[in-house]
Amino acid sequence: MPRLSEAIAALDALWPPGSAEAWDAVGTVCGDPDQEVSRVLFAVDPVQEIVDEAVTLGADLLVTHHPLYLRGTTTVAASTFKGRVVHTLIKNDIALHVAHTNADRADPGVSDALAGALDLRVVRPLVPDPADPEGRRGLGRVCELDHPVTVREFAARAAERLPATAQGIRVAGDPDALVRTVAVSGGSGDSLFEDVRAAGVDAFLTADLRHHPASEARAHSPLALLDAAHWATEWPWCELAAAQLDEISDRHGWDLRVHVSKTVTDPWNSHSPSPGAPN
Repeated sequence: MPRLSEAIAALDALWPPGSAEAWDAVGTVCGDPDQEVSRVLFAVDPVQEIVDEAVTLGADLLVTHHPLYLRGTTTVAASTFKGRVVHTLIKNDIALHVAHTNADRADPGVSDALAGALDLRVVRPLVPDPADPEGRRGLGRVCELDHPVTVREFAARAAERLPATAQGIRVAGDPDALVRTVAVSGGSGDSLFEDVRAAGVDAFLTADLRHHPASEARAHSPLALLDAAHWATEWPWCELAAAQLDEISDRHGWDLRVHVSKTVTDPWNSHSPSPGAPN
């Protein structure tokens, strides 16, 4: 079995911490570098429900996409919900490691996993990483479909292929317009509208689209917008990341047991459609 430091070195090679955004908080949150790791759990959110799942599973390492502490803190007291997460992890000898915007920029990364879940062919990054001479890393992905489909059909595909959430898929645009090219970005993507317009795609699938940016984007062009739940657009990365660690484990003879949490940690848990609302 590898030590935690060896497992983290392998994860950092997949998602270099130096490629994360300056504001981000990635890397190891807690854990003894010398402890042995035999079971790993991947999840999107480091919330108590996921930590309890890691305890029940007997995991030694929890890898999440979202940081536990994105901003500074002065306490890890168990009377706070984040402090209770830390206490539970340490009491049960579970390390926590975060791969956030460094996993977004990676090749393959979060948006590659999203494109794969939607059966899209990745053409290039939406926002290329200038530090990558091969032009494969960066934020978001520009993709092509095997054959054109309507916006309505593409939205139905997304609703079927992505994990089920209360929100489902919201759509802005002509439901009968044809989609041949798509930009995708796992997580919040409305800061990328200029890049999406420059890419000249027919549709943009992401999450957390706000009213004003979406309204302005629709006024600029006939671009179709598909807004999925934040958690749902990033969960496919967990399966990709687990497969990557499985391959590393086999190569090194580590015999790790790697798991992906299927617990839905999207904060929205119900939906009541407005009477007479468009479907």
